[in-house]
Amino acid sequence: MDFDFTDEQRLLKDSVSRLMADRYGFAARKAYAASPSGWSHDMWVQYAGLGLLGLPFSEAHGGIGGGPVETMIVMEAMGSALALEPWLASVVIGGGLLRHAGSPAQQAAILPQVAAGTKKLALAQMERHSRHDLATVATRVRRTASGFVLDGEKSVVLHGDSADILIVTARSSGAPTDPAGIGLFLVDAGAAGVTTRGYATQDSQRAAEITFAAVDIAADAVLGDPGGGLPVLQRVIDEATAALCAEALGAMAEMHRLTVDYLKIRKQFGVAIGTFQVLQHRAAEMFVALEQARSMALLATMMVDEPDAMARRSAMRAAKIQIGRSAKFITQQAVQLHGGVGVTMDYAIGHYFKRLTMIDSQFGDADHHLGLLAQQSSSWLD
Repeated sequence: MDFDFTDEQRLLKDSVSRLMADRYGFAARKAYAASPSGWSHDMWVQYAGLGLLGLPFSEAHGGIGGGPVETMIVMEAMGSALALEPWLASVVIGGGLLRHAGSPAQQAAILPQVAAGTKKLALAQMERHSRHDLATVATRVRRTASGFVLDGEKSVVLHGDSADILIVTARSSGAPTDPAGIGLFLVDAGAAGVTTRGYATQDSQRAAEITFAAVDIAADAVLGDPGGGLPVLQRVIDEATAALCAEALGAMAEMHRLTVDYLKIRKQFGVAIGTFQVLQHRAAEMFVALEQARSMALLATMMVDEPDAMARRSAMRAAKIQIGRSAKFITQQAVQLHGGVGVTMDYAIGHYFKRLTMIDSQFGDADHHLGLLAQQSSSWLD
């Protein structure tokens, strides 16, 4: 199988890597995180100019028709720089839901604005009791003569405080854990009855707690079937999981590079500690864990377009397991090899540690996916 990039993909990689190297140093990131929005609006404009905000969309919707490999390239570069902007939330997740479930009219109205950077999307799915189960939804909608009325609460909405349009999972029928009866609804973030409380997460990203109190939704603001949205949601979360694995890969690669560089300059007993064989072995083991993660991130990317939902989900679970294990090993080794400076807020390693820890828990940590994969394997044997 050919894993080489095309000329266009190499150009994309060079462009994004150059942008991050020029504009996303550690000091610049700290300034972006300290801004009122928690990320750089100037960088968002730069992303739009490079076509990154429309990368997975068709040319008819202002995009460039990129696929999973292009998404991996961008996310790996963002992971390397610890980028803070809501690209995953708005373009990959929000844009993915519109691509897969939106009507032609909905896509034509919203996607060009997302690609231009004038509208941002966010998925409001998680609830306090739902953990990693996408089918656990207590937020409800009821039909009215003019559309729907939405009531409920959502937690840890990724970049929910920056979104112009929220895509909300809500139940039109059934019990809170039924797979059927879940719909995807477009809600104006500034609509009457929507209350948003944004906050910074441990890794300097942004999230929000959002309450919906008798929010009126137009009849044409539902994505697809108001009771059959779960399969679409599962597919888009699979796509987001592959993208998240690529981000983790970029972060781990940068942690390994920073650690090796530190071993070359930090001196003990009058010599660089990188000359000690035991520490060279540690760095080599980190590289092995990194390459194991790289192979599974590639597998996840290749399986994004797999039509068999079970096969696709199995690949994402396997990738998430390895990414979590590699990230845990690499982050722990990096911090230990750096010593005390590795846990200070004034040095990058600690920030990579936090981000990779949060990535492991997002969409389910390694242990969660290992359990699901074991259950799946057991059902096949039965």
